[in-house]
Amino acid sequence: MSDTLARHAKAGPSAQPRSNAVVAVLAFAGIVVALMQTLVIPIVPELPKYLDASASNTAWAVTATLLAAAVATPVVGRLGDMFGKRRMLLVSIVLLISGSVVCALSDSLVPMIIGRTLQGLAAAVIPLGISIMRDVLPAERLAGSTALMSASLGVGGALGLPSAAFIADNYDWHVLFWTSATLGVAALALVLLIVPESTVRTGGRFDLLGALGLAAALVSLLLAISKGGDWGWTSGTTLGLFATALVVLLMWGRYELRISQPLVDLHTTVRRQVLFTNLASVALGFSMFAMSLVLPQVLQLPEATGYGLGKSMLAVGLILAPQGLVMMVMSAVSAGITRAKGPKVTLMIGAIIVAGGYSLSIVLMSEVWHITLVACIIGAGVGFAYGAMPALIMGAVDPSETAAANSLNTLMRSMGTSFASALAGVILAQMTTDFGGYPLPSENGFKTVMAIGAGAAVLAFFLASFLPRQRAASASAQVGEGSAEPAEVSGAKS
Repeated sequence: MSDTLARHAKAGPSAQPRSNAVVAVLAFAGIVVALMQTLVIPIVPELPKYLDASASNTAWAVTATLLAAAVATPVVGRLGDMFGKRRMLLVSIVLLISGSVVCALSDSLVPMIIGRTLQGLAAAVIPLGISIMRDVLPAERLAGSTALMSASLGVGGALGLPSAAFIADNYDWHVLFWTSATLGVAALALVLLIVPESTVRTGGRFDLLGALGLAAALVSLLLAISKGGDWGWTSGTTLGLFATALVVLLMWGRYELRISQPLVDLHTTVRRQVLFTNLASVALGFSMFAMSLVLPQVLQLPEATGYGLGKSMLAVGLILAPQGLVMMVMSAVSAGITRAKGPKVTLMIGAIIVAGGYSLSIVLMSEVWHITLVACIIGAGVGFAYGAMPALIMGAVDPSETAAANSLNTLMRSMGTSFASALAGVILAQMTTDFGGYPLPSENGFKTVMAIGAGAAVLAFFLASFLPRQRAASASAQVGEGSAEPAEVSGAKS
């Protein structure tokens, strides 16, 4: 910690251009990784034809990325704390490039799944980037920079959809992956040239058994959630996976509490500030993804349904793209509020804005501008909330544990999106309307999902209210210096 404080003390005006470059490069790397979420969406309906496989099998091109990301995020975060965050950032980007090249060269199912798995293994780039910022940036730059890096997850997803749709409509589908490989190479070169390595490390021995146990639990849980609709929620396979996840997770938790150098420090995880930030992250991840499931479908369904808007995938991407720009702008506003009032207030404001956007969507979803307005309001709220989360996490953990703690928080958001996907899938499959002999999700089904999204945002607000109260002046100091004590003490006194 003394090295970090000394670095902040020495940082002056001459460090400003260097800091700007580091922030820009890390944010770019985060956006490139986030693009992987929406990269295949425009070609999902065509994948069975492209890969000569069934639709249920080609769905693994999406599921494999989800599973790989869930496993890699906490593991790579811990490795970053131990062996160097920049080093693991570079490894993650190399995996993304490798996966993109494999997909670009593939014409069958197995190589595509391998490539998408490699792309998923790069998911830790964003929490690693946030952790590098904590270690190398001046304290006064940290709140805004980490907010921007955190928002890059949503920005990349929002901007990636129209770009991917344009490429898919005008070029061979392999160009999608060659493009992602090119962007990955650019990110790799920029990180090598500009981003310094952090000297803040934990050292010690890697908890291999803990990593395998967590991987088994996460894969079982996410497989059950993502494939339960296809297999049947009461099928032996689905229930067996849920049971396996529960048993393995309990055994894993007991093991992690008993060893001296665990993969996840559960004693830190149950600290009030960390625990309630992670719980709020699950709720907000759920809420954010509910919008991503509903709005594109409403835009694409035929106008003859009475509530669909009949737009192409490219038009859908362009209509929703402003959401990503709003999210980026709001990340800067989020940082200002965090400096003035503390990250708890910022998170609560973001949750309320998200809830308001979802509530508005229930009455405004019949015009294109309605959809854009709702998406931008929700995006603004997400920009606030996602910008506050790294500040809350880093204000409660030691600098040597930053990457692991941020990675776990990112995993919690991903768990929320997985729960949203499963629940929304069930609702939209049950609440249907007949259209030319084919069942389509009904308007009430969409509104129900949006109402649940609003409820999830309200839940995030409620959970955030349990966070320790923080004085504005100490908030940025906690983030910059890595001291958990001021937040806990302040919370106890308030």
